[in-house]
Amino acid sequence: MKYGYARCSTNESKQDINRQVRELKAAGAEEIYLEYEHGDSKVKPQQEAMFAAAAPGDTVIVLEVPRLARSTQQLCQIIDTIREKHLRLVIVGSITLDCRSGHADPMSEAFLQMAGVFSQLELAMIRERVRSGMANARAKGRQIGRPQTTKDEIPATFFRHYPAYKSGGLNVSELARVCNMSRTTVYKYISLLEA
Repeated sequence: MKYGYARCSTNESKQDINRQVRELKAAGAEEIYLEYEHGDSKVKPQQEAMFAAAAPGDTVIVLEVPRLARSTQQLCQIIDTIREKHLRLVIVGSITLDCRSGHADPMSEAFLQMAGVFSQLELAMIRERVRSGMANARAKGRQIGRPQTTKDEIPATFFRHYPAYKSGGLNVSELARVCNMSRTTVYKYISLLEA
């Protein structure tokens, strides 16, 4: 079996994962696992499910190392899993780590680990640029983050259903559902009104 693994940092409405899916299919993936987690997230449920489903002799296909992991420690754990389960890992267009015999070619494993180091370095550099940019914006007097919401910005639909919440006819989850809002937004509006 050939498994494909595609990962984006944010949910499907904000980041397109379809390019990865198309390229994984072109590379021969028969079943593709989609993950919406950050690269260095410690828990990646879809990745764990894929490795749990993979049997000795199967192939895991990924487009690039950062899709698999953004941490050298996590990448080394994945290499151990590939070796223990006798799998083959294909990073499309660059590295193939074949452990179907129970061991890996040392050169391929070293190249994969080096790619992991560069992936982690890239993430650290991106984060440093973001921190620097935010500090620069603050120094210029700009507000960082979302602007503060005021009572005037609360939508009419919330005010229409809020009395039912206050009288005990709706709980927070129900209020969120009828207003088509997240519970977090509902809590924010409630705290604005009850402050």
